[in-house]
Amino acid sequence: MKFVKMNGCGNDYVYFDLFDEGVRAHERDIIAAIPRISDRHFGVGGDGVVLIMPSACADVRMRMFNLDGSEGKMCGNAIRCVGKYAYDTGLVKEKNITVETASGVKTLTLFAENGVCTGAAVDMGRAEFGAADIPVDTDRLPDGFLPSRSVCGEVMRDVPVESGGRTWLGTAVSMGNPHFVIFTDDDLDGFDLEKYGKPLETHPLFPDKVNVEFVNVLSPTRLRMRVWERGSGETMACGTGSCATVAAAVANGICAPDAEIGVELRGGTLKIAYHADGVTMTGGAEINFTGDVKL
Repeated sequence: MKFVKMNGCGNDYVYFDLFDEGVRAHERDIIAAIPRISDRHFGVGGDGVVLIMPSACADVRMRMFNLDGSEGKMCGNAIRCVGKYAYDTGLVKEKNITVETASGVKTLTLFAENGVCTGAAVDMGRAEFGAADIPVDTDRLPDGFLPSRSVCGEVMRDVPVESGGRTWLGTAVSMGNPHFVIFTDDDLDGFDLEKYGKPLETHPLFPDKVNVEFVNVLSPTRLRMRVWERGSGETMACGTGSCATVAAAVANGICAPDAEIGVELRGGTLKIAYHADGVTMTGGAEINFTGDVKL
């Protein structure tokens, strides 16, 4: 089965083109094989699998799966790669395109040089801060905890959660998928992300599990982040996590609305801007290699 391995800031997935009827006939087989395909020792290797498909409401549709086989709602790095693939292969002709995802239709502006897409700016939609949007099990919050007011409206910030023998204060954000953003002075280079991130991912406060971001503030326009993704563990980058991080930074008065913020990740830097009507993300997209995999 033909595939394309692509990455955005090192967040790598194995992509299958289901516009090809021969590939589309094996959609269920591909999904069943995702843990094996994603295995970096015995498979192609990646943070998961993305299916590129026809859409009834957009130029293309993407289905994104984590390496454990669970389906995710949205991936900011993967959607840029979907845009690149669609443009480079002629599935789309224009540089302004739409992609259907499980969290809605997203609009992309593609950047191209000599007929090859190098990246995209993506309208990621609104950041939501309500407990029901994320969701957060409010029955598990400490007695007397209430959302606080911010420039983003009411926000669930300074939410105390225990993990790894420490109590962390974080901000809960939805970018179509759930995030818990923690601003910390801990040195992220030597930080034991699995020790603290893995228990938070499955904490009962978050009934749908949660992506966890640990963030250093470098300046009002520069943030550094490491992410523990639900269903995948640590990844080199997370597009929705970067958007959630900047949204949380604005809500906490760390960054300004409408300003372009550089989020430095292990795999590179994404440019994020929080606006009241939506968050924009700009970054690159690359092909690693192509090949065939036996299902």
